[in-house]
Amino acid sequence: MSKLLHLLPLHLLIVESPYYEDITNELIKGAVDALEKAGATYDRISVPGAFEIPAAIRFAADAIAGTGQNSNDGAGRKNYDGYVALGCVIRGETSHYDYVCGETARGLQDLAIKDRLAIGYGVLTVENRDQAWARASVDKGNKGGFVTEVALRMIELKQKFGLIE
Repeated sequence: MSKLLHLLPLHLLIVESPYYEDITNELIKGAVDALEKAGATYDRISVPGAFEIPAAIRFAADAIAGTGQNSNDGAGRKNYDGYVALGCVIRGETSHYDYVCGETARGLQDLAIKDRLAIGYGVLTVENRDQAWARASVDKGNKGGFVTEVALRMIELKQKFGLIE
């Protein structure tokens, strides 16, 4: 990430859904480690479920831009260079899983494309806890660390294309 040096310290927002708390906590460990290695700072917020992650990121981005319904000029608000979305959705017996997974991914992708936000997508969509743990564990899949590095890389690309103020 040497190309980001003139932007340091980067400041990211981790948006986490603790529905499966042990799994999410492991994702957070990986994310925080990656941010610390990159010399970045971060804030964390928690939302009720994965479905709410895109809205929370939108709220944060609007608050920074001063475009929220009750916004002021944005004074005193922290600017985020990127976002890390963390959580886990495990398939159940109904179609709810499909809606939550699809709409969460779509919401995050819409934010990335339409609003040019650098987002690391770390919402695990799995069949069972064993699959989730294999992906979340910092000693195995370390998806929390991986998606944080993705967010950092997307910030670098925004810089390369002159999209960072």
